[in-house]
Amino acid sequence: MVMQPLDPQQQSARTWFESLRDRICASFEAIEREGGSDATFDYTRWDRTDPSGEPGGGGVRGVMKGEVFEKVGVNVSTVGGTFEGEFAKSIHGAADDPRFFATGISLVAHMANPHVPAVHMNCRFLVTTKRWFGGGADLNPPIPYPQDTADFHAAMQTACDAHDPAHYPRFRQWADDYFYIPHRGVHRGVGGIFYDHLSNDWDDDFAFTRDVGEAFLSIYPQLVRRRMRMPFDDADRARQLEWRGRYAEFNLVYDRGTLFGLKTGGNIDAILMSLPPLATWS
Repeated sequence: MVMQPLDPQQQSARTWFESLRDRICASFEAIEREGGSDATFDYTRWDRTDPSGEPGGGGVRGVMKGEVFEKVGVNVSTVGGTFEGEFAKSIHGAADDPRFFATGISLVAHMANPHVPAVHMNCRFLVTTKRWFGGGADLNPPIPYPQDTADFHAAMQTACDAHDPAHYPRFRQWADDYFYIPHRGVHRGVGGIFYDHLSNDWDDDFAFTRDVGEAFLSIYPQLVRRRMRMPFDDADRARQLEWRGRYAEFNLVYDRGTLFGLKTGGNIDAILMSLPPLATWS
């Protein structure tokens, strides 16, 4: 299946994900200027070829390497086509019909200062024989601060509570269960929210997904500014690099987004932009 013209729901989701990308990148570049850097995002377009050999959409990979953000990637993609082989059976609604459409934004920030928490955020809209939203955001501090954790969770809870009081406890637990490294027996970070297969009322589900993205854009820059000028020493840096090793292990072994990108012929650099620029294994 070749990418078809987008229907109104698909186009609305795509447009919003791209607008969120633009606002996040502008916010992060402003923080870099506050940190004395003129670093900006470098954007690279990529095109996807479907297994049929026909065009299957594509996206834009944005990466910035500065004085505050040691490496931050913000990807947006809109792809479609056919899932190959057995992989279709693992995707919601694709077991009997492997055709799909997906659009979304994915972000990972690795920070120069070990006191500033790294972060991951993703929002997506998928269409198979079903239509659903998924996503969330989770905080990944090498050196956790209870205030940062509480403020981040409060922002996510506010976004959830505006739609359903049951969302936050359910999606927080889902994040705790998902962002866990079984072979290490540790969580990847201090959690957040994670949700998938949200397919109730489309307008309501889209509004909730937008609120999650807006909550991230509101709270994370506050946390960066709170910690970015704190002094740190070699022991702090060593702790950060060892923690990054755990982060890399999770993303390469367990992360479903990594697998989805690889299985659908995505851009390798965009898929692996979540990996830290430096890490250690003691």
